[in-house]
Amino acid sequence: MAVEVPSSSLGAAPPGGSLDPLRVPKFVTSMLIPPVMPVAATINLPGGKPADYYEISVRQFAQQILPAGMPSTTVWGYGPVAASSKKGLLLHNAPSLTIEAQAGRPVRVKWINDLVDANGHYLPHLLPVDPTLHWANPPGGTGGRDSRPTFTSTPGRYTGPVPLVTHVHGAVGVGDESDGYPEAWFLPAADNVPSGFATEGTWYGFFARKAADKFGVTWGPGYATFHYPNVDRASTNWYHDHTLGMTRLNVYAGPAGFYIIRGGPQGDDAVLDSRTRRTAVLPGPGPKAADRLPSNKSYYEVPIVIQDRSFNSDGSLFYPDTREYFDETTGPFLPDTDLSPVWNPEFFGNTIMVNGTTWPYLVVEKRRYRFRFLNGCQARFLILDFSRIPGVEVWQVGNEGGFIDRSPVNLTATNQNRLLMALAERADLIVDFTNVPVGEHVLGNIGPDEPFGGGVPGTDFPVADPQTTGQVMQFRVVPAAAADPTTPPAHLLLPVRAPLPAPSLTRRLALVEMMSEHFEDAPVEAMLGTVTGDPSTGKATYGGLMWMAGVTENPRPGTTEVWELYNTTGDAHPMHLHELKFEVLNRQDIEVDEEEMTVRLAPGSTALPPHAWEAGVKDTVTAYPGQVTRIKATFNTPGQYVWHCHIVEHEDNEMMRPFRIGPAQDGQPR
Repeated sequence: MAVEVPSSSLGAAPPGGSLDPLRVPKFVTSMLIPPVMPVAATINLPGGKPADYYEISVRQFAQQILPAGMPSTTVWGYGPVAASSKKGLLLHNAPSLTIEAQAGRPVRVKWINDLVDANGHYLPHLLPVDPTLHWANPPGGTGGRDSRPTFTSTPGRYTGPVPLVTHVHGAVGVGDESDGYPEAWFLPAADNVPSGFATEGTWYGFFARKAADKFGVTWGPGYATFHYPNVDRASTNWYHDHTLGMTRLNVYAGPAGFYIIRGGPQGDDAVLDSRTRRTAVLPGPGPKAADRLPSNKSYYEVPIVIQDRSFNSDGSLFYPDTREYFDETTGPFLPDTDLSPVWNPEFFGNTIMVNGTTWPYLVVEKRRYRFRFLNGCQARFLILDFSRIPGVEVWQVGNEGGFIDRSPVNLTATNQNRLLMALAERADLIVDFTNVPVGEHVLGNIGPDEPFGGGVPGTDFPVADPQTTGQVMQFRVVPAAAADPTTPPAHLLLPVRAPLPAPSLTRRLALVEMMSEHFEDAPVEAMLGTVTGDPSTGKATYGGLMWMAGVTENPRPGTTEVWELYNTTGDAHPMHLHELKFEVLNRQDIEVDEEEMTVRLAPGSTALPPHAWEAGVKDTVTAYPGQVTRIKATFNTPGQYVWHCHIVEHEDNEMMRPFRIGPAQDGQPR
């Protein structure tokens, strides 16, 4: 039975723009099911192996995110610029079309920065860019790009051309030249880029030469061509911008989409029915290439991205242009103090957007569905609450790394029909509406409208505002059109995964929050760093490192390591490693002395196993405050990558660090 949340523990809607979220009608717009990205061509790689080739650009356009009758919203989004089929859908949208990949079949994408107007002039950012961070910094030229500039007075927002670089979040085995390294950005090929601006990031030229040598591809003004080998298991990945110091703004403006890998030895066909030991029947179909829009098909497998946004009364996106939004700090800012004038430590929108529409509805039959959920919010941890839907049963079959180990997790029986989702986490759910009464039912959210630190909703933190951010979407349940042919989740046998090898090294790493020396309780930045000493035998010293510091994590290719993430801050952080998937081993309580900057394992504490839905492999894990979170990963692909917090405001201000697999490469930037 669901636990009642006391009214005293209910939150109020976060502040936002001039549009009151209570004025936005709910559940009046049908939810968009993202179509499939059309392939531009099939190419043959050396040796004759086929690969799918895409040409995808980012453009600016107006989209009806708010309900019909309200103003449209100017956003950015990815979309195809070419299709091999006349039926290919040439549509830019936010979220973008889904890239459907096959395990073992490479994908090659020409990513194009097309943020220009009809006259070929660059388009400035839709949102306030803080030029005082360590960021791409095109105005700095080749000598000052990818740096933290110094100012003699507080500057205004940056209004120049926008840099972009795309990262496929969850891609395994991808070369560093194709990973979307934050310093490999590029400006649009606009005809009015100011003289002296850097048009590409520090690593762009090095990676362009590497891509030419490896794949015979050419990069040029306004574009780069990346190669994805798709050596991973079948899984739900996604793609988004990753520009240094601007990810929070670029993603908030719209560019993101699903990247789903299917097939392979651990894909859908490897799921068995325990009663017959034959291939199970999972809910489907999902969207296919060349489907019409709107579709004339019934989809029973649906990707769903949940994001939080705020709006102004004219329909435009709201994002704060002053630090005052977060903690009412009005300055003075840099250079007189240590606070940046525009950057906010976190942002919580007061409106929920699902697949690019505020509070939509989805018509579902009384049968089973497969939903691939993604938490695409800025800083908001979600706790999806199905308990308001009578008779529903919810089972989790997968996470970021594909199917979880062996058996689905019955969230109805074990977790009160609720699921915690950190930023960037994915959850592959089978939701059974068979016994749900015909009618309208709301999927809730009982996560907080503030930074999350773990605990029980309504007891340890106020839950989301029940009138706004506490509601996600509506399911309109109708009778089933036919008998449900799918296998009951209780009878699913998920693929057996070989565990990662034994580790050869343990690294102790720190999550650190730096506070202002001029203002009380005002965070300056969050950082990643190292722990010196052994916290299991006594106090060990920890410290944070800036993005510009040298690489401290340098695994040898082919080795397996345990990374211990000591969270010395007061909040939970969703930690993401590029290039690989890892196992979550355990968590254990720690004691932190912030004055001495020491940490040790809490006396008498024991390691706690991961949550049931964290079984298998993942690419993002929640590091709770006052705990060490241990993960195990194998580092196979040599190159330069990053690990970071996926609260995007954090990663944009120092909570991101490079790591390198193998030795430094000849000719790589310092």
